[in-house]
Order: sequence, then structure tokens, then C-alpha cells
Amino acid sequence: MKDSPESASQDDHAEGHPVSTADDLAQVLRLRIQRSELLPDEWLREAKLCSEFGVGRSIVRRALRTLADDGLIELEENRGARVSTTTVEEVFDLYEVRAALYGLAARFACLRGSDAAIRHMLVNIDRLLSDAASGAPAEQIIEVSEAIFSEMAESASTDAQKMIESVRRKTRFHFSYVALALTADSPGPYEYWRQVRAALVTRDADKASQAARDILYYMQGEVARIMLTRGTRVRADAPLPRPVPPIKRRAAGNRR
Repeated sequence: MKDSPESASQDDHAEGHPVSTADDLAQVLRLRIQRSELLPDEWLREAKLCSEFGVGRSIVRRALRTLADDGLIELEENRGARVSTTTVEEVFDLYEVRAALYGLAARFACLRGSDAAIRHMLVNIDRLLSDAASGAPAEQIIEVSEAIFSEMAESASTDAQKMIESVRRKTRFHFSYVALALTADSPGPYEYWRQVRAALVTRDADKASQAARDILYYMQGEVARIMLTRGTRVRADAPLPRPVPPIKRRAAGNRR
């Protein structure tokens, strides 16, 4: 599988390659947040970042603005930037939106994808299932799954692709929780991936869309559960949404 530009960039920065632009710095800090190397409510001081990465304040400020746009940090006037403390509701809502968009991506792949594109998706799904069966690191499985959804999204309109990428940037913050969910003692989302594969083969847009959403619904419930187990805060003014069990959503899809 050809690595996506995003995953290649992550690997480069993870290996300690020089930081020279605001995008470079934003990516390094994004990874640190995802890996819990920077904790919620931790302050990110401009002077310290300038010294650590050898860049000017303008680069640091643009990088921090990017992370603020992603929802990963909060910028406070006269105080600086600190890592966001995300509520369970916020994560739940992001996955709800992501499920809808990924369902659309799978539908468009069936309706518009070339035969060559479909074959490449099938190869990558087989790779994902093989990696999962062999006990590959969760991060590796996540990257393959993201690459597959990127391929599906290529059949969508430019506007739809922008929406998918925007939600993806925000939910990547929670991949540390996703990794825990994928390594938990549970069947995981892989049966839904098999359903996606079967639907792509027959170009059944409805079934592919439902199965793609079910992958995200599964992760939505698992991430919320893990966050609550870890004591992540819940907004005081709203009850915790209850994830709909994926098996029920799948049954509804089969009746169409």
C-alpha cells in the first residue's frame, strides 16, 4: 500500500526530522497530544517551543493556531495555549459525524469508483484483516484503515472530501483511545470490515455505507467507554448519549 502523505509526514517527524515550518511543528505537537505526551490542561509556552525546535515565534504562533482550529488546544488571551480537555460528549459527536461521512464515502466508492480503485481497496482491506489476525500494533491497523477510507473518499466531491478531512483531523486526537479499543479483549470492528469488503465486490452502496458506519459506531462506543473508565470529564449540563449497538444498526441496514 502506498503511504498517505499524512502518514508519511507523521513518520518523518516521529523520527526526529527537522522542523522548519508551522505545519511541521503543528504535526509534531499533534502527535505528542495523540500519544498523551502532552496532557490535557498542559500549557504550551511559545518561548519553550521556539527554543526546543529552533524556530521563530511567528512559526510557533501559526502552528498553535492550526492546533486550535483542530480543537486540540485552547488559546487564552494573555495566558497562552494549553491542551484541550475534551468531554465524552464532544468525542461522541465527532464520531457520529464521522460515521455519517464515512458511510457516504463508502457509498460513493461503490457508485463511482473505478474497477482498479475497488480492487486496491479490497487488497488493503485484506491487509487490514491480516494485520489484525496476526496481532499487528493497533497504530498500524489504524493507518491502514485511514488509508482505505481516503481511497473511498476520492470518489466523493471536493466539498465532501474537505468535510471528511476536517473531522478526521479532530478525531485523530483520540487515536490513543482507539488503539486501546483495538487491543482490548473483544471481536473489534473486523466483522464490519468484512461486510464492507463484500459490499464493494458487489458494488452494493447501501450495504457498504451501513457497514462503514457500523465500524465508526463500534469505535464510538468503545472510545466513550474507555474515556469514562479513565475518568475523562462529562459535561455537567448534558446527559451522556448512549451508543446504539452496532448489531442493531446492521440489522436495520439489512432490511433495506
